[in-house]
Amino acid sequence: MMKNKQSLYIGIGFLMIGLLLGGGASRWFFSGGSNTTEMENSKPAEATEHIHEAGDVWTCSMHPQIRKEEPGPCPICGMDLVPVDAVNALANEEDEVQMTSTAMHLANVQTATVERTEPVKEIYLSGTVEADERNIAQITARFAGRIDKLYVNVTGQAVKRGQALANVYSPELVTAQKELFEAATFRDTNPSFYEAAVNKLKLWNLSERQIQDILKSKEVRYNFNILAPQSGTVVARHVSVGDYISEGQSLFEVANLDQVWVVFDAYERDLPWIREGNEITFTVQSLPGQTFTSEITFIDPVIDAQKRVATVRTEVANRHDKLKPQMFAQGVLTSELPGVDDALVIPKSAVLWTGKRAIVYVKQPDVEQPTFSYREITLGPEAGDHYVVSEGLTEGERVVANGVFKVDAAAQLRGNVSMMSPRPDGPGLDSSRLDSFKDKAPEAVSRTLNNIEIDPTFTKQLATVLSPYYDLKNALVASDAERAAKAAKLVQRSLTKVDMTLVEGEAQQRWTKFLDAIQAALGTIESTTSLDLQRTAFDPLSRALYQSIQQFGVAGLDAYYQYCPMADSNEGAYWLSETEEINNPYFGEAMLGCGETREELR
Repeated sequence: MMKNKQSLYIGIGFLMIGLLLGGGASRWFFSGGSNTTEMENSKPAEATEHIHEAGDVWTCSMHPQIRKEEPGPCPICGMDLVPVDAVNALANEEDEVQMTSTAMHLANVQTATVERTEPVKEIYLSGTVEADERNIAQITARFAGRIDKLYVNVTGQAVKRGQALANVYSPELVTAQKELFEAATFRDTNPSFYEAAVNKLKLWNLSERQIQDILKSKEVRYNFNILAPQSGTVVARHVSVGDYISEGQSLFEVANLDQVWVVFDAYERDLPWIREGNEITFTVQSLPGQTFTSEITFIDPVIDAQKRVATVRTEVANRHDKLKPQMFAQGVLTSELPGVDDALVIPKSAVLWTGKRAIVYVKQPDVEQPTFSYREITLGPEAGDHYVVSEGLTEGERVVANGVFKVDAAAQLRGNVSMMSPRPDGPGLDSSRLDSFKDKAPEAVSRTLNNIEIDPTFTKQLATVLSPYYDLKNALVASDAERAAKAAKLVQRSLTKVDMTLVEGEAQQRWTKFLDAIQAALGTIESTTSLDLQRTAFDPLSRALYQSIQQFGVAGLDAYYQYCPMADSNEGAYWLSETEEINNPYFGEAMLGCGETREELR
């Protein structure tokens, strides 16, 4: 009995040791040691291969070009690599792609419902306060003479209607007064002669009271005062004491600032949303916390050829002269698209652009494993963070709104129809919209434009834009929003020096598209002190500037086109740098070194 107990204890002891040592020792124990050779000959590499049965090739869900034989971190973004089978599509249809839950999680794929709603867009406009042109009085000389005295000798001085501005000596007035005295003697017998003499003085801007004073005194006056025709502020003075003036010469400008204009610049893409009568709110820096509200009263029917904008005007009552001409104003206008009461809309992030094609991935309903279908759609106008859908989607469908580029990458890995691999009968790629090619953009752009020779003066002017652009980039690197807004204004100023008349035909059309995109992004950066909004706008600005350089070339260029996969929740972001060192403008100190150089421009 005692021996049996000892045997039992010994058996339990071996069992515990076997469990602690692992499955191999357990199998050896229970099989009586028959697997000793198999266990000894097994190697860690063979065990690893067994773990990799799902596929011995590993890739990154964000960078499908990465291929490794072992798991580990992605050399670009640091994310864990996943088996190719976890990223590859599993569906049989060439326009469908399935993703495992692991790949979905790593790619942060999210969907949104196609909704039917009234499109609304919030438009940000930059402008300046200006005097109402209808309330500006130009005071000109009605007769030749000499300025003997100035009663108003500084601009900005407030004056009342009828107040003397200057005193003038005029030989012509002396002669006209003598004629008046002569005509007064024939007033009863020849009244027309008298009226002609009086009207002559009135046409020279002498008031009825001045004329009666001359008749009463019966003395010739050698000096006369020039009077203010309206109350207001002297905004310009063109003469000094001792100046000789001629008939028609401008002397003063008096502006009534009780009502002012605020003139905003509206880009072409925003004009369909702006109508007379729209309400706009705006602020000025000198009055923090105070918001002004007014209505759009005028939209310029002509686009400025240099700035590519149309002026939009509103009229504002200016009590206590709070608003002063040339103040900067930042306006916000919320508008509904005219003539569209009910439309399908999807998030902007759901759309992949190839130029002629707009692509979305639609989630298939009632499928156990997430399946996404490639679909080409027709888009209407932009509506804030959404696009209006003209054709290709129906209400209630779900589209990939976040991670769409990763889903498309999965389709590319399997060889399915994708953004870069359109249907054989579909439209080709359009180089005018190369900003949508993202990772492929550097290879897709050509430096020639249908063999059209570009004027070297144009390329030199284009090069001047880079210096303030780098200032803007470095401000975002430093997370300095105010400095970034100022730098954006300098970029705008440098763009006005690029003479678009130096390029013609298709080249000019292409530059106009690039310029529109650049100015739209700069307008956003100028109009806000939010780093998030500035950084969101910096990516399309950088892409458009890069495309301009690729299309037209830049004299003496030495720059680096760099990319960060983490900067955008959907597909990464680009920027141009004057140095090869990575200084990420999208995160600041948090991820200063995140990114890679995609192309060296020389």
